[in-house]
Amino acid sequence: MPWRDSMAISFENALGIHEKALNVRVQRAEILANNLANADTPGFKARDIDFKAALGEAQGQSGELAMARTEPGHIDPDAAMSDRALLMYRNPYQPSLDGNTVDAQQEQARFMRNAMDYQASFQFLNSKFAGLTKAIKGE
Repeated sequence: MPWRDSMAISFENALGIHEKALNVRVQRAEILANNLANADTPGFKARDIDFKAALGEAQGQSGELAMARTEPGHIDPDAAMSDRALLMYRNPYQPSLDGNTVDAQQEQARFMRNAMDYQASFQFLNSKFAGLTKAIKGE
């Protein structure tokens, strides 16, 4: 029936960017936790992701030109680019003598900020689902 197609709910449209934001925040939390876990490891280099670029990549809206595969033997650019491609090294404010670039206080602050942003996106998604549930029930 044609009316069913127009009545279908698109979760991507209903949830907006927040679903993808949650996934990127989870990835960033893992990276920041890894930095904190290696705060005393000699030579460890702190890493992070550019949240805005990672979110744009997750939405398929990177600001770069798309690469084209002109020959079958060439590497597929979509397969070659992974979530970890956005992983960058952080420039330390004051590197330690052993080469470690983790500033534990800065990492903890970034981790907590990321956790708060995750919670905000989660609460927003929760309210969206509550609204969709009310709409389905006709409330």
